[in-house]
Formats: sequence, structure tokens, C-alpha cells
Amino acid sequence: MTATQPAGALTEESYARAALTYLAEPADEWLNGLICAHGATRTLEAIRSGRLPDPSGDFPIPPSITRTLQRSLERWRVRLDDLPTPEEVVAFRASGIRLICPGDPEWPEQLADLHLEQPYALWLRGTADLRFNCLRSVAVVGSRAATAYGSYVAAEFAASVAARGWAVVSGGAFGVDASAHRGALGADGVTVAVLACGVDVPYPVGHTELFEAVAAQGVIVSEWPPGRTVSRLRFLVRNRVIAALATGTLVVEAGERSGAVNTARHARDLGRRLMAVPGPVTSDQSAGCHRIIREWQGALVTTAAEVIEHLSPIGAILETSAPAVTGPADNSGRRRRIRPALDLDAMDLETTQVLDAMPARGGMATTRIAQRAGMVPTTVVRCLAALAASGYIERCDEGWRLSRA
Repeated sequence: MTATQPAGALTEESYARAALTYLAEPADEWLNGLICAHGATRTLEAIRSGRLPDPSGDFPIPPSITRTLQRSLERWRVRLDDLPTPEEVVAFRASGIRLICPGDPEWPEQLADLHLEQPYALWLRGTADLRFNCLRSVAVVGSRAATAYGSYVAAEFAASVAARGWAVVSGGAFGVDASAHRGALGADGVTVAVLACGVDVPYPVGHTELFEAVAAQGVIVSEWPPGRTVSRLRFLVRNRVIAALATGTLVVEAGERSGAVNTARHARDLGRRLMAVPGPVTSDQSAGCHRIIREWQGALVTTAAEVIEHLSPIGAILETSAPAVTGPADNSGRRRRIRPALDLDAMDLETTQVLDAMPARGGMATTRIAQRAGMVPTTVVRCLAALAASGYIERCDEGWRLSRA
């Protein structure tokens, strides 16, 4: 599903959230606490003035933490000279960069699982809709110094899950990350690159062409504003977003102490599905994977079908239960295999209701489908993703329509 570019001026709250990405590093619990209590606009006003919000409001600030918050205000105020104007934030759209905030249609609601470490806002560059595609997604992470085995497995798994309608989330780094992105792109699937720098900063520089391909077919995501460069700590902070966005995390190769194991730890703590690919017992590059399987109860997977089965019971039905269907013969005389549709008897009630609400002819917008089904749009979006992946519906200019296949 492609994203729609927002139009018009920013709201005051959206601008404040954009400004906060300039002033503070992500995952600052003190800043998120102020945002939750007073909103982004009042929080930004407090930083500019150097004075904490009125302690007599609905969310009074306990005296025990007033001094700590005051020190935080001074720390955030250091970057006030870097703030863009609202007009400059809007102008980023001309270069294909958009801002999304909690409550926006494209905002992934699963980020709320990060609680006081959730992003203040996200900067995006690319054509894919982040929220829609992350409803069925798998993070594929691993070593930057990947072996030939690790690179092959990452690309093969990513291509296979992408071909089945799952988005592939990774970090854009050398090694396993790059192989995962390329595998998804090669299968004409959607891939999401979560960076530790601005979405307009190609890091590593050697992946400039890869990032352009990701933006053309997927979406690049960052908590840092445009122009911000990388630092070592930012990679670790970024990893929690990779884990939170995806339905589950697959570690292909990882040392005992690595960024991939850090991402896996976040996935475990968030209650996400955790999987690892085994490697040679003599390989330090697979020691982290073996630890994930041994100590963290990560699922041992050896095929893409096992990944999908572990992520979704529906995925298992798609792969194993439905009968094989063949299409017309191609030029070589072989019949083209068509992916089996989800068994109607295996659909949950909500997905069935959405399918029943689809128009017999023509297309219909998501909001209208939600009205006909009598369901909230967030649930409808999830059901539409499952129906599209299993071949029942397809995108069209009007929104969604029954598949012509």
C-alpha cells in the first residue's frame, strides 16, 4: 500500500513534535513524561522559556523530580538555535520527506508498546505506507561482517517472506541488513529501513543506491531529523524501533555482543515473536543466535515457511493447508503456480466481515469499508492486509476492490 503525502500547514502539535526531534535524543523518558502530561506544544514552550509547566495543573510535577526536570530543560535548550521554522518543516515535503506523529493515519500504533521510550515523531522518505505494511512484517537483522552463509540466508528468507506479502524491516547496515533489503526488493516486496541518522543521510555511503531503491519501493524511517548524522549510541537506540515496528524479529547471524542481539532483546522484552537461524557451533558469528535459542526461547527456524508459521497461524494455513492451484502455461510450457488463497473457514470473524463489506463492483476507500463493516478503521486495515496478502482483494484508484484473479 502506498502512502499519501500530507498537504497543508502543520498543526501546532505536529510542529512541536518535529521540533522536539531536533532538541532531544530519542527515548528520553523525562521528555516523554512531559509530553504525556502536558502535550508537545506546552513542552516545547517550557523548553523555550526554561520554566517547567505550571505545577498546579492536572498533572502536577512532584518536587522530588523538579530539579532533574529543570536540568533536562537546560540540556534540551542547548539546541534551540537548530530549530527550523514551521515553513521549513513543511518544505521538506518537496524533497519527498514527510513527518508523522502519534494519531496520524500512518502512525504505527504498536510503537505505544515502547511506553516512555516511544518516538516523539518519525521522519519518513519513500512510497510505502508505514503503518499498513508493518501490520504484517518481520525484522531481519544480523552481523555487519556477515559470512557468505549469513548473507545468502538473509536474502533468501527476506525474498521468500516478501513474496508472500510480508514487509521486511531492517537497519540498512552492511552485511545481513543489506542482504535482507535486497532480497525483499528482488521479490518486488516492501522493505522498511530504520536508520540511526536523518532519512536524507546515506549511511553507510556505499548504500546510497540501495537506499534510493528502498525509498522507491518501500520506506526509510528515522527518529532523527533530516541532516542529522550517525553516532555509535544512536544505533543501539534505533534498534528498539526496529523491534517494535515488526510482528517478529529474525536474527540470521550475530555475535554474543552485537547490535542484532540488542534488537532481539528489545523484541523479547516487547513480547514480539523471536526467531534465530542456527549456524556452525564453531562460528563466533552464530554464537548470539544460539544464545537466543538456548536462553531466550527463540524459535529455531530453517525456512521462510517456518518464519511465517511462527509469526501467524494464518501464515501456516496459507503455506500448508490450502490446495495448490496452477495458472496458465508460460512460454516454456510450465504452468505458473498461483499462491493459494486463505481458506474461508480459517478466517476470523472480523476478516470475514471486511470481505463481506467489499463492493461487488468497483473500488471503495478504507473508511467507507469500515462504515459498511461496522468496525473501527484500525481493525479494518489489519484485515485488509491479510485479505490482500492471500489474494482476495487488491489496490485500485478508489481504494480496494475484489481481486480480478
